[in-house]
Amino acid sequence: MNKLLKNNILPVFLIALIAGLIFIPFIGNCPLFDWDEVNFAECAREMIVSGNYSLVQLNFRPFWEKPPMFIWFQVLSMHVFGINEFAARFPNALCSIATLVTLYLIGQHVHSKKFGLLWAGIYVTSLLPHFYFKTGIIDPWFNLFILLAVFNCFRFLSNPQGKRELLSALLAGLFLGMAVLTKGPAALLILGLTLLAYLVWNKQLKLLFTTPFILFVGSTLLVSGSWFLIEWLKGNGMIIRQFIDYQWRLAETTDAGHGGSFYYHFVVLLIGCFPASLIFILSYFNYREITPYNRNFRRLLLCLFWVVLLIFSVVKTKIVHYSSVAYFPLSFVAALGLVENFKGLAFPRPLKIVYWLVAGLLGLAALLLGLFKFMKDPLLKSGLIKDEFAAQNMAADVHWSGYEWLLGVLFLASAVLIYRALLKNEIKLIYIGLALNLVFIILTVNVIIPKIEMYTQRATIEFYKQCAKHPCYVETHGFKSYAYLFYSQRQPSDYQNPEQQKFIEHKLDEMVRDGSSRVTSYAVSNQLWMEYGIVDRPAYLVTKSQLQSELLRMPGMTKLYELNGFTFFVRMPSDTAK
Repeated sequence: MNKLLKNNILPVFLIALIAGLIFIPFIGNCPLFDWDEVNFAECAREMIVSGNYSLVQLNFRPFWEKPPMFIWFQVLSMHVFGINEFAARFPNALCSIATLVTLYLIGQHVHSKKFGLLWAGIYVTSLLPHFYFKTGIIDPWFNLFILLAVFNCFRFLSNPQGKRELLSALLAGLFLGMAVLTKGPAALLILGLTLLAYLVWNKQLKLLFTTPFILFVGSTLLVSGSWFLIEWLKGNGMIIRQFIDYQWRLAETTDAGHGGSFYYHFVVLLIGCFPASLIFILSYFNYREITPYNRNFRRLLLCLFWVVLLIFSVVKTKIVHYSSVAYFPLSFVAALGLVENFKGLAFPRPLKIVYWLVAGLLGLAALLLGLFKFMKDPLLKSGLIKDEFAAQNMAADVHWSGYEWLLGVLFLASAVLIYRALLKNEIKLIYIGLALNLVFIILTVNVIIPKIEMYTQRATIEFYKQCAKHPCYVETHGFKSYAYLFYSQRQPSDYQNPEQQKFIEHKLDEMVRDGSSRVTSYAVSNQLWMEYGIVDRPAYLVTKSQLQSELLRMPGMTKLYELNGFTFFVRMPSDTAK
């Protein structure tokens, strides 16, 4: 990789510059979204506030759902830029630069400079791969570490007797270990099954017993186990057990209501990676033999694609970004088809229908979103919106210029150009179409997404920010959220009231005796203290408006106001406990 970098200084610099210009500006112009974005940012904030950088915390209690690597990235960013949205998303903006440069360099290594540029271009002009670089979620770095591990595995497996391949084995272990420290043991399962499938396909299982492979396994275990070992030696073995239990629970049950059918991720990739997904299908079924080296790398990435897709189709918990590692092989195969066999890509009628179904769905969605200014009042008056909470969200006062619908036109124009290019084998139209799609995505992320945020959560975010200005308690009632922790700037002192702890323990025991079905998490127990205990500062509770009757019945609870589907309450210190 070092040699590749030295020979490509100018292309690498230009790719990094363009990626920086695309992904760094405006990343702080929108509040963090519940749940995942603000969850990770809050963990980073609590590391800084508590000074405990080895243990991930949420609510200033051990948080066992994720390892600390990405949280550390956010902590570093927050130390530079402050605790804010820009700092929370900046690590992924940097990841965009690293990822696109990596795609170019790997693409050039296995094929050519033209291919490397096209692979990076197809990746960045697809909706979901692009969008995640603008967020503060873990997956972009996890995906990059997996890709780097796969590439280095390919290098030492291709020449297991080479002296330099020992370095590739060490690097593969390093990156796989970092992937584990970023998101968890799913990385081991993904890469392990990928390598096994590849070696079976190539009839090379004997490579499992070579020196580089053994070195790879050893370095993986050393890096991935380092943090877990340190925590165990510090006496935090319980956290490790809970972490492992949580990973199994994700596989066996539907977590937090995130369920779906077996075909969930097939649909996600088809729609979320358009137009690369359709080009992938065309290239997949119009494969032309290439050099053995290229063929083997294609095989390895296809193994990665199917392993990721099948694992997360079987796993009970279904979340959109779970299959995001598959974006790399999908865009690779699409780019390979355009470079190697563009003139021979047949476009059968069924795929034409699928193409326009997906393009039409996305184009219509973009048009309707852009016309929302004109549709909102008729929709609310029509009674078609049956969900009361959604209707109240839509009533938010959000500024629309009236020209946002042009984004839908821009997307459809790019879809027409790409369709014509595939139909007539005109490669220049592919580049123009992808460029228009990139402009569409950039404008959509920077214009439409902030407006969606204003409808869905802005009322609560502004309230939490006001709460941060004075000592108080803040909790939600009846819905799950992490935003109140981050934006009200919760402090450890909020949990150091002895009377509070005593009350919570008593109330939880009482709930157990009564057979209550309410979740006995710390967040719920703290909420109970605010609802029933003797508070020593203002206690604010936020609930969805259709649930406000539950709080109105509580003695001492005062309704402040109602806005965009949420109702805000306070319980003052002078109020008597129930």
